[in-house]
Amino acid sequence: MKPRDQFLDNTVADTNLGMKRDPLHFRTIWISDVHLGTTGCQAQRLLEFLRATESDTLYLVGDIIDGWQLKRRWYWEQSHNNVVQLVLKKAKKGTNVVFVPGNHDEVIRQFIDLDFGGIKIRDELIHTTANGKRMLVLHGDRFDGVIACAKWLAYVGDNLYTMILKFNQWFNSWRARAGLPYWSLSQYLKGKVKNAVNYITSFEDALAAEAAKKGLDGVICGHIHKPEIRDINGITYCNDGDWVESLSALIEEPSGELRLVTWGEIMQLKKASKLAGVEDLCALPS
Repeated sequence: MKPRDQFLDNTVADTNLGMKRDPLHFRTIWISDVHLGTTGCQAQRLLEFLRATESDTLYLVGDIIDGWQLKRRWYWEQSHNNVVQLVLKKAKKGTNVVFVPGNHDEVIRQFIDLDFGGIKIRDELIHTTANGKRMLVLHGDRFDGVIACAKWLAYVGDNLYTMILKFNQWFNSWRARAGLPYWSLSQYLKGKVKNAVNYITSFEDALAAEAAKKGLDGVICGHIHKPEIRDINGITYCNDGDWVESLSALIEEPSGELRLVTWGEIMQLKKASKLAGVEDLCALPS
């Protein structure tokens, strides 16, 4: 059985065992690159994910709000507002919410080390997992050579990326009408273009080297919209993905194990849990 299938089966089994239909609980959840304020943001799916899950700690690992795009043109759907309200509600109810700003919401970096509405603003920090692993948590943009050395080029790339996402929305609307699954053009291009592959590899290596320099076991970041967990020279590199294309998050189980999950997998678990609940009710004696 594949590890992801095992995760789904175990989670459903644990839910059934207690005969509860509560949100799925994890020790920690990391999400990043939501890009609220853009047409490409999948805010409604993120809402569904956040409503279906709970955690002791929730890390917002940068680019949650896209200040770059909002400067050019104001765009703010009700679903974007709902995401902000739900995160604030989680903080109020006791979830430890930590916001690590990225380059798109860099304006918030002026509030580093302050707390607002129960949300802690931090530049970077060390997270210790339940099994004792010490992980560096940061957005990662300062290890991006384009951002660090030629910010104007990053803005050009951001505009091009926005154009690709708009085409991607149109293309996937057509695919949905044709009964075909979602397909990401930008992720396909990243995987095929040699320079993009080299850029991603260099970024991942740089983050792993930073964690090693600090004497840590691994690093958790966002920024490049590529969900990944892999070993780099003995360092565990984790990227939690994004909520524009991959719709992914990184989670820590009570044991300390780190896994990538997607919106689709969480919705599958939720559906399976509901179906199990119906079966339990049907099995009750009349």
